[in-house]
Amino acid sequence: MEDAKRKRGRKPKVPNPSEALESPSSNIALDDVFSVSNVEIIPSTTTSTSAAATTTAARPRGRPKKLPKLPENPEPLHPQLPPAILSPSRRIPNGNATGVGGGGGGGGELSGDSVGGRVLPAMDAVVKVFCVHTEPNFSLPWQRKRQYSSSSSGFVIGGRRVLTNAHSVEHYTQVKVKKRGSDTKYLATVLAIGTECDIGVSPVEFGELPALQDAVTVVGYPIGGDTISVTSGVVSRIEILSYVHGSTELLGLQIDAAINSGNSGGPAFNDKGSCVGIAFQSLKHEDVENIGYVIPTPVIQHFIQDYEKNEAYTGFPILGVEWQKMENPDLRTAMSMKPDQKGVRIRRVDPTAPESGVLKSSDIMLSFDGVDIANDGTVPFRHGERIGFSYLVSQKYSGDSSAIKVLRDSEILNFNIKLASHRRLIPAHNKGRPPSYYIIAGFVFTIVSVPYLRSEYGKDYEYEAPVKLLDKLLHSMPQSPDEQLVVVSQVLVSDINIGYEDIVNTQVLAFNGKLVKNLKSLAEMVENCDDEFLKFDLEYEQVFLFSLSLSTCMHTPTHALVALLLDSCVFFNVDSST
Repeated sequence: MEDAKRKRGRKPKVPNPSEALESPSSNIALDDVFSVSNVEIIPSTTTSTSAAATTTAARPRGRPKKLPKLPENPEPLHPQLPPAILSPSRRIPNGNATGVGGGGGGGGELSGDSVGGRVLPAMDAVVKVFCVHTEPNFSLPWQRKRQYSSSSSGFVIGGRRVLTNAHSVEHYTQVKVKKRGSDTKYLATVLAIGTECDIGVSPVEFGELPALQDAVTVVGYPIGGDTISVTSGVVSRIEILSYVHGSTELLGLQIDAAINSGNSGGPAFNDKGSCVGIAFQSLKHEDVENIGYVIPTPVIQHFIQDYEKNEAYTGFPILGVEWQKMENPDLRTAMSMKPDQKGVRIRRVDPTAPESGVLKSSDIMLSFDGVDIANDGTVPFRHGERIGFSYLVSQKYSGDSSAIKVLRDSEILNFNIKLASHRRLIPAHNKGRPPSYYIIAGFVFTIVSVPYLRSEYGKDYEYEAPVKLLDKLLHSMPQSPDEQLVVVSQVLVSDINIGYEDIVNTQVLAFNGKLVKNLKSLAEMVENCDDEFLKFDLEYEQVFLFSLSLSTCMHTPTHALVALLLDSCVFFNVDSST
């Protein structure tokens, strides 16, 4: 009988056992082949050759089936963790992953762990801060705004203390914190607030100032969810930054990790698991993306040590001078500077600063504490880096002394100056106190501050406020330690002030011919005045006056403030410290 007809299709290949033994794939180690979508484990040389041949010979038609994973250790290494996604560019020595994608989004404990030589941050020290705020109403200073709630991040620094941003607890009524993985909120007491450095005072170890391109991991509780969030990036810039909340300039880090609302106060860790800063602000602009800012450890340590030393926050000292660069060669020649001399020219000296007694306008400041100042106002920082010399001043504490070398009339002079905190004519903050005000005959007198300007003209007050107020904000210096900028905020309409209704945010210069130094002095002069008329001189050559009597005051029932005036026409709340 003829042989049976051969079936259609390709003739199955009969494996050669010798080829199977000499296959190059049999020499590939277990950790050499990876696939993002499929992890394929190739049997090692210890696998039975007969089993391999049988498997190959019996392979059916179509796509081969996936082979089961054969772990080297039969006991699971981490049975509580989900399978990790492996990067094709990383190796797995001894079955342990070194490059796990996903950023640790699972629920594993990260505190104190080490992966591939990288210490993961102590995330259990990060807490969520809940705060109820009750802000003063600077436009209507006799009342407060409706309270509101916010959430932010913080972390434990030891001694049962939590570190967070100052703006996270500004005008606080109640502060509570919640630990990671806990459902209990604990009441907290605010110990100190540093408005300049934007820091407010459960353990985290602080690391050194990172270098450029060092990796950082920001941990916190930003918007978008209730659980802890981790973002990572690198340090892209280190320089003197403008701190928006404190209206000051201090050392800061720029990173490319995402910092969103709620991240404020959260720690930034390095690869060693040490805290290198606190997230506090980000740059929002249509032309930029992923620009966040971190308060570095030198600023944090300064704040903590200042509080521990003085049992209160005294602030960062500032050299009370304004200066200009000396990069122009003709200007240096005119100031009698030698070719090897460098420095900056002092334009103005704050009359209330301690250095006003020794430094003068047109002095050339050559060095600060023995560090030479360049013509552009920078000093050496680290290898290949320079930074503004104000960094040297910010490293000091209020009351410390510093050696300053200046060039005056071709003569080099050395001074030992005691540093102090800077006071502005228009303060950036009220330090948590309610605004001071004084009311007489419907005229509301108050003190100009940055919160007041923001309340009157919105967040764009730098563009909307009157030019004269902005000029005083940016350029004016107080002539005495207790000088304040007093204005007529508004006029509460009454029969006694007819015709004065349009006076708004106008500075008060004098009362009955006497200069007005501050709000307290104005109130005292009015209270002790025996003249028939009360005359107020305002800027722009404006004047208003009236005759004040008790009978006139009590016949103004059209205004609701009469209930507060009680037995006189005067109602005031003036801070006794001013």
